[in-house]
Amino acid sequence: MFMSQTLRQIYASSPLFGGNAAYMEQLYDCWLQDPTSVPARWRQFFAEQAPADPEAPVRSPTAGGARQAAAARHGVPAAMHDTEYGNQSAEKQAAVSRLIQVYSLRGHQIADLDPLGMQQRPMPNVMRLDYAGLGDADFDTEFYVGTFAGQANVRMRFRDLLATLRTVYCGKVGADFAHLSRGRERVWIRERLERGMLGNPLSDDERRHILTQLTAAEGIERYLHTRYVGQKRFSLEGGDSLIPLLDDLIQQGGAAG
Repeated sequence: MFMSQTLRQIYASSPLFGGNAAYMEQLYDCWLQDPTSVPARWRQFFAEQAPADPEAPVRSPTAGGARQAAAARHGVPAAMHDTEYGNQSAEKQAAVSRLIQVYSLRGHQIADLDPLGMQQRPMPNVMRLDYAGLGDADFDTEFYVGTFAGQANVRMRFRDLLATLRTVYCGKVGADFAHLSRGRERVWIRERLERGMLGNPLSDDERRHILTQLTAAEGIERYLHTRYVGQKRFSLEGGDSLIPLLDDLIQQGGAAG
């Protein structure tokens, strides 16, 4: 089949565009960890994107610099290059939008869940700023954040956005919901997680009340275990986390009549 030169140029660089970004990010992350885990054609492609300097920061294959190099290598016309790659501001905005999504999906992997600080939780490559094509120079730049944290088309300084992302997704609570097949369920969890982590924190009295309930549950659990040794019974088995929820439900129901 005959294909014009321009069409061949566009076809050669098409894997780097739009809807393929998430797939490319995942494939590239696998290649960084184990090059043999990806097909041979992708190994060759990613090897060509690797920086000549081994000390240079690793960047996403969909970041602006790599895409520009690919465009030049495939002979994309200068006018098309300016249209697709020349707007650095748009590139940065796209990188920030991807970073917000990555934090929502994988932030739980580096959540601070170990109170003793003994567990090492390395940051995934896709969450690194240099991987996304961002850096310290962008900290004071404002970007649109979409609907993140209940916002609506507002701009935030990247420094503040990054701190908020870490508070919501990498704090004392981690949420892994990327496996859910229903988009509405994922959005529901994400919105409530963001509102809950950024909302009004519990007062000291409320914290003590919850601690008292959990301590009482643990106490009766130990008593039953030592008092009725060998007897068949059903333990809490993690169900104690429902105690504050049920207590709040009862209190709210009573207050509402």
